[in-house]
This record gives sequence, structure tokens and C-alpha cells, in this order.
Amino acid sequence: MKKASVFKSLSALGLAAASVVCMPSYASATQDTLLVWASDAKHRAPDFLTVVDFDAGSPTYGKVLKTVPLPFSLPTAIPLSTGAIGNEPHHVGVSADGKTLAAGGLLSILRVQNQNFVFDIQNPRSPKFVKANTLPVTASIADEYVPLSRGGFLTTFMGGVAGEAPGRVVEYDGAYNEVGQWPLVPPLDDFNPHGIAIDEAHNLLLTSDFVCPLHTLDVPTGSRVEFRGAVRVWDLASRTITKKIPVGDPSVPAGTINVELIPGDPELRAYVTGVNDGRLYLVKPLAGTAPLAIDFNYLATAAAPKPWPHLFKINRAGTRLALTLNFQGKDGKVVLLNIENREHPTVLSVANLGPNSGPHYLAFSPDEDKVVVADYFLVQDLFPTGVVQVDGDRKIRVFKTAGDVLTPDTAFDLDFNRDIGTGPARPHGIAIVRR
Repeated sequence: MKKASVFKSLSALGLAAASVVCMPSYASATQDTLLVWASDAKHRAPDFLTVVDFDAGSPTYGKVLKTVPLPFSLPTAIPLSTGAIGNEPHHVGVSADGKTLAAGGLLSILRVQNQNFVFDIQNPRSPKFVKANTLPVTASIADEYVPLSRGGFLTTFMGGVAGEAPGRVVEYDGAYNEVGQWPLVPPLDDFNPHGIAIDEAHNLLLTSDFVCPLHTLDVPTGSRVEFRGAVRVWDLASRTITKKIPVGDPSVPAGTINVELIPGDPELRAYVTGVNDGRLYLVKPLAGTAPLAIDFNYLATAAAPKPWPHLFKINRAGTRLALTLNFQGKDGKVVLLNIENREHPTVLSVANLGPNSGPHYLAFSPDEDKVVVADYFLVQDLFPTGVVQVDGDRKIRVFKTAGDVLTPDTAFDLDFNRDIGTGPARPHGIAIVRR
């Protein structure tokens, strides 16, 4: 079948046009909208941004209002690819002014496609695709986004040209054009940045090295996953690394996936999660140390023996931390911590997601009275020897946090295996926008 015929057939299935349900008819002063960056599970439909009603009082609360697919016209270096399919949608970031959402394609490199996708969300109920970039490839494996106050983002790319070390931090300006890749001369000692956090007022940038992406694709044959265990301290203004802080036992690299600065902390401290060793560490950039804060291995069970602390978010007051625990796709939990004692956080509440869950991405609601969790991590089925096969139940879950107890919001029911018009899908990056 010719390429044009394939596109025509896909369009007939409703893939080129957004799927829409009725908009809420009730009146409210503001609207909360949940945006979910997702992919078709069978890689037949374009990757898409999902628009979900997040107004608790709305008759369509938790319902998909529309999907906004990537256009087929995206450039690609492979003739049989559309550029819109098979990017493995991953993390997202919202610009400082709240008008733009940037979304990454973790595995776009496998089809030599654009890796960064930009949407206009000034009307979050009707996002518009703006542009895609980072082709030709000079850095790969787009991951985490952090907004800059003047506009644009700093984005971690875990790998180099082919997913190897060293990776890069790529900077986009207010027009979302690439303006630089940092540092200019990257370190050669396993620099594979995943997590990123900035404090512009204190000229501070932190990144955390996680894993060498190339080896998760079993290249060369017989290789094994190579975890990293370090936080890099940067001079933000000069975009240079000033310090490397080892995290955990160097003989068993921690797999430092996510780093977040603690809001308002006078010592500019942060936390970082160790996927490979099941721990949370307190990062002290000024001292150059990262002592253990809490070990989650006590939550292991016979059915789910190894907890992977994944992503976390800290509330604006710097007193609570919500975190996802992924038991290698066999089970999952969401944990709420009291971090008022920075050195010794305490567990306030644990929510069990059940067998075959795989939570990864999460966010606080605008009022921080809820935690929203996407239950999918990564299935590397775009490459025949992908090592990571950690799915999830593909639901979006909401937990209320009143009384420091994680309570399921039973009014919210969103299942990406059931509720997407083009078929089962994989939800990953999430953002909640209030207008």
C-alpha cells in the first residue's frame, strides 16, 4: 500500500482529527484541565496530547474532552515513517507563563525523528500543535523539562548522537528554538542526565545521571543496563558543571533518576531518588554530599521484591513530598512523605495500586489537595532487543491528600486502555493547567 493511501486510511479511522465529547455546560470562575502526553499502544496512530476535564464539580470530570495528534507532515529521515508515530511520548514541561507545553519523544532517535514537540496551551481545552525540532540529531533520548523565567526550557537529553554517554542539557529560547547544548565540553565520566532542577535566584542548576540509554537497547549484543549514581552541580549562568556529587554505593550505582530542589530551603538542598537501590537521598550542593534520607526496601513483598522509587514532587511550602514506587511493573504504590525534617523524612501515607501497576509520572493539583499519577513507565518495543519492558495498567489515578492521607478519588475514572477513540494507549507525561 502506498504511503498516501495509508495516511488516508488512518484519517478515515479518525486519527487525523481530534476525538471530542460534549464540553461541560456548567459555569465556573476557573477551569482545571489535565493534559496527558500519550502514544498509541500498537504504534499505528500518531502520538497525541490528551485533554481531560479536571474540574471536580463538572459533569464530565475525568473524561477525555479531545485528543490532539501530532501531524503527519513532520519531517523524518526514514521514508516509511511519518514522524508522528513511534516517538515514545515521555516527559512534559509547562512554560513559565503557562502558555506553552513542551513534550519529549524518548525514543524518537530510533526512527531519526524530531524529539521535542511544542503545543500552544493558552486555551488548554483546545491545544494547538506549534512545532517540532531537534532534527538532525546531535543529542538523543529527550527527558525532563524545566522552564526558564524569561521563556523557553532547559531539557535533559540522556544520550549523545546514538544514545551513548555523554548526554547533554539542551536549551530552547522563548520561541522554542534550540540555542545551545550544555556543557560545551561535556564530561566523559558517565554523564547521562535525566532529572533537572533550577534555582535562578541562586544561580543553581542540578542534574542527576540515571542510566546509559544505549545499553537499555542491548547494544552491543550481550551488554547490560548501566546505571549511574551522581548529581551534577552547575553554575547556571555559565552553563558549566562545577561539582559532581556521588550518590549511594559506587559498587551498586543508585540509578539517580529524579532530582528536585526543596522550595525555600536556606541550604539549597534537594532530594534525589535511586531507582536501582530503592532509596531517597538528601542532596547538599554546598557541602557536596548526598546522605541517605529514607530506604523504601522495607515495603518489598514476596510478590514485588524490589521497589523502584521513580519520580516525585515537592509541594510549594517544601513540607510534603509525593513519590511513585514502581515494583518493576509487578506492583505499584504512591507514597506521601513529611519532609519538614530534611535529614529524616517520615512516611505519612502509602496508597497501593495493585498487581500489574507501574506508576512513574505524577503531579500535584493546582491547590495541592490532590496527587495525579500516570500508571505507565516504558515498554521498549520500537527496537527488537529493548531491555525495559515495564508497562502498567495505563490508568490515570487521582488521590486526595486531606489529613495527610492518600485517598482515592472515586469520582475520577480514566483508563487509557478504554477511553481513547483510536484504541489502547500509553499515558506518560501529565500537566494540570488552571485558567
